[in-house]
Amino acid sequence: MVTRIVGLIACQLLVLAADPHTQSVEEWRKKYEEGLQAPYTGWLSVAGLYWLKPGENAAGTAEGNYVVLPRGAGRVGTFLFDGKTVRFRNLSGAVTQMRTDTSGTPDVLEIDGMRLVAIERNGKFGIRLRDAQSSMRLAYKGSSWYPISAKYKVKAKFIPHPYKRTINFTDMTGNTQKMVSPGLVTFSLNGQTLRLEPVEDEGQLFFVFKDRTANKGTYAAGRMLYAPLPKNGVVEIDFNVAKNPPCVFTPYATCPLPPKQNILPIAVEAGEKMPAGH
Repeated sequence: MVTRIVGLIACQLLVLAADPHTQSVEEWRKKYEEGLQAPYTGWLSVAGLYWLKPGENAAGTAEGNYVVLPRGAGRVGTFLFDGKTVRFRNLSGAVTQMRTDTSGTPDVLEIDGMRLVAIERNGKFGIRLRDAQSSMRLAYKGSSWYPISAKYKVKAKFIPHPYKRTINFTDMTGNTQKMVSPGLVTFSLNGQTLRLEPVEDEGQLFFVFKDRTANKGTYAAGRMLYAPLPKNGVVEIDFNVAKNPPCVFTPYATCPLPPKQNILPIAVEAGEKMPAGH
């Protein structure tokens, strides 16, 4: 009898392992976690954000610097900001312009193994610091996930807006981010007909949403999810790849918060869970 039970369990595990959807989600999650830990591109390496004031913004480890670095020389130079452009003047007096992240090809300043990039958010300019030795990156032990479930992969009807609509997202810094929405999606889940409004990002649909697992099993402020663009009026949404916003992993991210139309009245027990300690 015991042998039979063990055999049945083994068969079930083989079926689960062979399931293409399960394999696809597991591969996605692995790449996602690897991306979080990437030394200079993952969110776990973001170790500082300094909004620039007009004029000179000194940088270094010494007390009194505006851009405070975690290690290195007491003074490494000065960021110059005229309200529209950012430049860096080193200790020898040489000045170089820093294109922001909105240019698509931002300039990267490397100092003592740290990388600094100018960012722009709704007219505000800042310096974002990435550090491969970030305590957050070194302490990361992997993400927690709900079990993969086929029921959370849904086909949604895409309803285009008559014109592309701008959605105002409040972000974690209190600022407003404007993004363009191409339409709405409607779908059925847990016996209810639901609706979400995505925006376009990187050639995909991007959902910022919240559900009734928030502050219980998942991050209190909500989660994020990418889905392919609609095909023949249908969007495939897989909540198994829902992920935490970057602000879960670093206090120096500018994450958009879910708009009220994207707060679901059900618990979506799929995707990434709230990390331990949050």
